[in-house]
Amino acid sequence: MTKELIINSHPQGVDIALLEDKILVELHSEKSDANFAVGDIYLGKVKKLIPGLNAAFLAVGFEKDAFLHYTDLSPYIKSILKFTQQSIHQKQNQVNDFAKFKVEPEIIKTGKINDVLGGKPNILVQILKEPIAAKGPRLSCELSLPGRFVVVTPFNDIVAVSRKIHSSEERKRLQKIVEAVKPKNLGVIVRTAAEGKNTAELHEDLLGLEKTWNTIQSNLRNAVAPSRILSEQGKTNSILRDLLNADFNKIVVNDKKIFAETKSYIQRIAPDKADIITLHNNNNTVFDSFGITKQVKASFGKTVNLPSGAYLIIEHTEALHVVDVNSGYKSVSNNQEQNALETNLEAAAEIARQLRLRDLGGIIVVDFIDMKLMENKKKLADAMEQFMLNDRAKHALVPISKFGLMQITRQRMRPEMNINTSELCPSCLGSGKISSTLILEDEIEKNLSYLIMQKHKGLTIEVHPILHTYLTSGFPSRRMKWSWKYKQRIKMKANNSFHMTEFKFFDETGEEIKL
Repeated sequence: MTKELIINSHPQGVDIALLEDKILVELHSEKSDANFAVGDIYLGKVKKLIPGLNAAFLAVGFEKDAFLHYTDLSPYIKSILKFTQQSIHQKQNQVNDFAKFKVEPEIIKTGKINDVLGGKPNILVQILKEPIAAKGPRLSCELSLPGRFVVVTPFNDIVAVSRKIHSSEERKRLQKIVEAVKPKNLGVIVRTAAEGKNTAELHEDLLGLEKTWNTIQSNLRNAVAPSRILSEQGKTNSILRDLLNADFNKIVVNDKKIFAETKSYIQRIAPDKADIITLHNNNNTVFDSFGITKQVKASFGKTVNLPSGAYLIIEHTEALHVVDVNSGYKSVSNNQEQNALETNLEAAAEIARQLRLRDLGGIIVVDFIDMKLMENKKKLADAMEQFMLNDRAKHALVPISKFGLMQITRQRMRPEMNINTSELCPSCLGSGKISSTLILEDEIEKNLSYLIMQKHKGLTIEVHPILHTYLTSGFPSRRMKWSWKYKQRIKMKANNSFHMTEFKFFDETGEEIKL
């Protein structure tokens, strides 16, 4: 599988498209003024405690208070509160040695929020979910700093290795390396990408994250809640951090600044991949050059068509997303069961892609075409599992029910990607009605009269071909009547690109006259 990252910078922000074998599978949008992204760390102020929910609402600078549940408090919450206060009051140009920090005892899992945050203190928190609809951000006190090969979790000394590394020998090797180089009071989770990496690479990643933690400590000095302490690195770099591997063969950027930043980042984390990044300087937009704009238009919207002629209907309700699979006009065979299986397998591949592309979260219910044989239902469920292997969001599938429904839950961390694929009609502006030709004729003449009063000569009126025919046909035509009335020759020109009621005036030099 080949992977390509296409980055389109524009005044409002940056759009990032991930292609797998030339097919668009992820689309990210990062606004230039974006705040409260997943992973951002804030100094929050406890505003309200809700014992009934065992939760608290914190001010972090968003228009609505953020939500922090007791289960999202770190076991080391007492240490976080102590660290926060120490860092705020530390002396100028001083960064306390975190290895000497005395970790406080852990809290119990079944405790009460009032017992921990009863004094409504300032506290260091991390964005767990971005603001969605009318809800503020969701917070966590279980701080984590992700690197390329490891994730650092402060206030503990635990070393854990990803379960996706199946070799027990490799897991033991990685654990020994990390235990030997890890700083005190910083726990480490070894990521799947660390498989096969040597001590130097892991140590370099750890040192970078330790430096980031020291930056957090420095930024806390004299900080006043609410304030942002550390931003998650840009989406471009975070995607590269999580996905960059041997399959990546192209990164295209249309902005010189992002090109330089991305190239510098790749040279730091994977020098052997530095030559895969190129700067786009074609006349066409970067998304048009790689066919992304067309794929976006075809992939978003209520209806998604499949190559076989089958199609999906994707609808959103308050509680869940619903996907309906409809059979197409082509038949794979004369066997109805086989047709249903083939169509469902094709639909499953597209549904897995749509979940990633739109970043759909929560509960998704899929109504597949009915199949009678249990073995076919199992084939479909197994295939769906396979299609979703590349999905980085946590997800779970429930086997197909007797009603032919598959239930999927998928981690929801940010608002879903929603792009309007329909365009406003330029003629009626969405009303479904256009002006009468008779009224349009009067409007053209009114503007014509005004321009002649302004001493314009040699006028040409450019219109839609149908309107051109209407104004030039017959004897005397309407164009001829205008020429006689205003005592100068009026020219007419047809333009196929104009919408039905569009018209423009040009002077004798061919320059458009703005009305």
